[in-house]
Amino acid sequence: MKLLVLSNNPERASFRERIGVHLERLSEGGVTCRIERIPRSYRQRWRLYRQAGCFDAVLIHKKTLNMMDAWLLRRSAHCILYDFDNAVMYNPQHPDKDWTSHFRLFERTVRLAGSVIAGNAYLAEQRPFCRTIHILPTGLDVRAYEAQGGKPSDGRLRLVWIGSRSTLRYLAEIKPALEKVGQGNSCVVLRIIADQFLDFKHLPVETCIWSLDTQAQRLQECDIGLAPLPDNRFTRGKCGFKILQYFAAGLPVIASPVGVNRDFVEKSGAGFFASTLEQWHQSIQRLIYDEPLRKDWGQKARAYVQQYDHRVIGEQFCRIVLNALRA
Repeated sequence: MKLLVLSNNPERASFRERIGVHLERLSEGGVTCRIERIPRSYRQRWRLYRQAGCFDAVLIHKKTLNMMDAWLLRRSAHCILYDFDNAVMYNPQHPDKDWTSHFRLFERTVRLAGSVIAGNAYLAEQRPFCRTIHILPTGLDVRAYEAQGGKPSDGRLRLVWIGSRSTLRYLAEIKPALEKVGQGNSCVVLRIIADQFLDFKHLPVETCIWSLDTQAQRLQECDIGLAPLPDNRFTRGKCGFKILQYFAAGLPVIASPVGVNRDFVEKSGAGFFASTLEQWHQSIQRLIYDEPLRKDWGQKARAYVQQYDHRVIGEQFCRIVLNALRA
């Protein structure tokens, strides 16, 4: 069986964690995969889509299709699967607007697919256009986060946030609470693992350039994970991957009660919710001064995250793909 996998960017973390890590398992199941970056040129896309008929199915990751691309794929592909882990149907800058180009592109793509794989239940509810939908969380390699050397012995307590420049604004929204923490706690440091950083006046910041090879170790060296999010239709679709990373590293978390953030914290019993700046400040202060609680929640976090290991999620993913190919 042959599968053509299409993505705007196969190097993105989303593709790596949802598709890339499962390719070997698909191969073991008898599926030969060809990964293609969707070209910007219409002529190149036309040539690529014409080849879809040489495959048993096409798996589109996250990309939504314009009218011409959808028409070409419909004519060529025997079977189409669509995987997404973000609220691509909403404009992140104007999430409350209905019937935007984002929604129209999403509707067209989902109608085209015979099977849809959504990253969480909220995303699955946004698609009244497909008969077959599967909810499959984004997994991670839990073993990669097993302790590799312990925490630094410098007497510092490290808050940590991991993300990218596109989501750094979420951390900036709780900056006043973090500044207040820094004013009252000289031993506290904020570690930011990203490709862009924030400056603080009262809180020391450790800047760590994100790297796939070092991210697990950098998280393990910290004490409390931060996961702030504003509450809107776009952010409710996020799959909470940073919380799973914190859990895998054995960290208690403080999170906004938005989307799957709420589910992860409630079901794991490994963190606090914070909606206001005062709640953020109080929750951080509580965990700073309660080491036994941090350790207890860290253990609960490690136990909870096992169900999201790549090996568990991978079996489910391959079952969905194989069933679609055999249908």
